[in-house]
Amino acid sequence: MTESPQKIHFIAIGGSIMHNLAIALHSAGHKITGSDDEIFEPSRSHLADHNLLPETEGWNEDRITNDLDAVVVGMHAREDNPELKKAKDLGIKIYSFPEYISERSEDKQRVVIAGSHGKTTITSIIMHVLKYFDREFDYAVGAHIKGFDTMVRLSDAPIIIIEGDEYLSSPTDPTPKFLKYHHHIGLISGIAWDHINVFPNEDEYMKQFEIFADATPKGGSLAYCEEDAMATVIGNKEREDVHRLPYQTHAHIIENGETYLTVGNDRIHTKLFGKHNLQNINGAKEVLKKIGISEDQFYQAIPSFEGADKRLELVKENGNSSIFKDYAHAPSKVKATTLAVKEQHPERELIACLELHTFSSLNKDFLNEYKGTMKYANQPVIYFNPRTIAHKKLEPISAEEIKKAFAEPRLEVFDDSNKMLDFLKQQNWTDKNLLMMSSGTFNQLNFEDLKDII
Repeated sequence: MTESPQKIHFIAIGGSIMHNLAIALHSAGHKITGSDDEIFEPSRSHLADHNLLPETEGWNEDRITNDLDAVVVGMHAREDNPELKKAKDLGIKIYSFPEYISERSEDKQRVVIAGSHGKTTITSIIMHVLKYFDREFDYAVGAHIKGFDTMVRLSDAPIIIIEGDEYLSSPTDPTPKFLKYHHHIGLISGIAWDHINVFPNEDEYMKQFEIFADATPKGGSLAYCEEDAMATVIGNKEREDVHRLPYQTHAHIIENGETYLTVGNDRIHTKLFGKHNLQNINGAKEVLKKIGISEDQFYQAIPSFEGADKRLELVKENGNSSIFKDYAHAPSKVKATTLAVKEQHPERELIACLELHTFSSLNKDFLNEYKGTMKYANQPVIYFNPRTIAHKKLEPISAEEIKKAFAEPRLEVFDDSNKMLDFLKQQNWTDKNLLMMSSGTFNQLNFEDLKDII
């Protein structure tokens, strides 16, 4: 980055990707300040390591001064945030995260990976393969990937790989983030209704992905999973001079709990598993072919990809049991993830624990979308924190309502994380796997405590 150093303030600096942008700009020589009303791990430690952790939590308009060159505001802030209001009053340039990334990427080839599920993994695979072959590229991705210090890089590289979220850009801008990036190559992994607080019905949600696809420029490319009904409807639409790149589940076999890609007579080991991840692999391969990576090169690099953080991440294993944690929270993700673990180890029983943490998952109007999503678990478990419901200003829900929505007679429901942990410790773990799914933390559950149960 060759421009003059700037003074930039981050409102809601503790966000998973916000704090990584702050660190990237700080490392490039810019003067960075920030604020937030709550900062959790690992953001807290990462910010502290770079001397960017705010001295106090909370909002303070005195942090907004005339000498700021820009303010970047995250979705965790509210529209009436006092720092945001003062920045507007002073006429300081205000960016959402996607607006800032977009402005810094105007002269690059932009690859944007979208979809209700799988976008983090696909983005991560593309990044891993490009790095494997020493290609210069920038990126913005929502999870930690082994081999990368931060989740955001902005340099003079000719291309940027972006995980494109469909959620709102900022508290004052309802545009989905992925529409801000103006992609040249886009991918839609699959579409399953989510974010009920923003998209009140499935049609409105699906419409955003159609707008994304329609924004593909002439000469551009749109990849989509043709095993996903909604993605296929959108991807098959005729668009003038847009290259369509449909993909499916990669051919594979599973032997002794290990997955191998099959390419002709060759078998290539991969640490990823599950049908959705085998689709992700093929999606990444199609995009990489468009940016100069051959299939032979792809298969050379993919065995060393260890997956993105919290995406079917192996916590511990022994001879007959394994513990996995995953970011799954939306219904389609929960169903796909539990099926993946069950198919990888069909000889083992599966205890699957899901934390209801997001606005949608804790909303009574959305809860029925989870019906049947945990049918592949031998013992399904639900945890929810009543304080989280109150914080999101939602109507309280009961264990009975959850059991009715999931329609699983074996379902155990807990609103106390310690009682859930006690339940897990009481199980006989011979020939059983444990899957922990959440976009939250199970009330700051220490996963080290879980390692002792198998």
